[in-house]
Amino acid sequence: MPRLFVALPLPDDIADDLAALQEGIPDATWVPAENFHLTLAFIGDVNGSLQHDIADALATIDGPVLDLEIAGVDHFVEGRTPKVLYAAVTLTEALTRLQERINTVLRGEGIRLDRRRFRPHVTLARFNRRAEMGHHIAQFVAGNSLRRFGPFEVDCFRLYSSLTRPDGAVYAVEAEYPLGY
Repeated sequence: MPRLFVALPLPDDIADDLAALQEGIPDATWVPAENFHLTLAFIGDVNGSLQHDIADALATIDGPVLDLEIAGVDHFVEGRTPKVLYAAVTLTEALTRLQERINTVLRGEGIRLDRRRFRPHVTLARFNRRAEMGHHIAQFVAGNSLRRFGPFEVDCFRLYSSLTRPDGAVYAVEAEYPLGY
């Protein structure tokens, strides 16, 4: 059963800029630049027929080309344990509308989605359960919190599948949907 998510791809130059930041944190498992994306909806494991229905339903969504910007870095924690180091994406009205439309369409297909507030970001690194909040993370965030990349245009969103392997996740584009009306 494939594990699916809907995301925006990043232009190569922005991915390269973000990849250049990836150093200096010993407990970090850095995400390869080819896996950078901005998740709009995590769907999870689905069977083949539902995947086809999802792909068709997403094709009904339209919207403008998005002008986005990376605005610093931060991290998510669970309790006192760091979970993810990320590049923050400035939330725009057009991005919010697209994400809401995608969620509405997916719920119409019977998909149960996370109810947490949408915080657009690009994951740079993940941490295992043994990672500690230390000075390396604090220094990284402080040193890069004012970094800006962009603005840049995104002219499509994609349905991806994810296959987890011991050496990391492998993503495949299942469908691409153009933006720009």
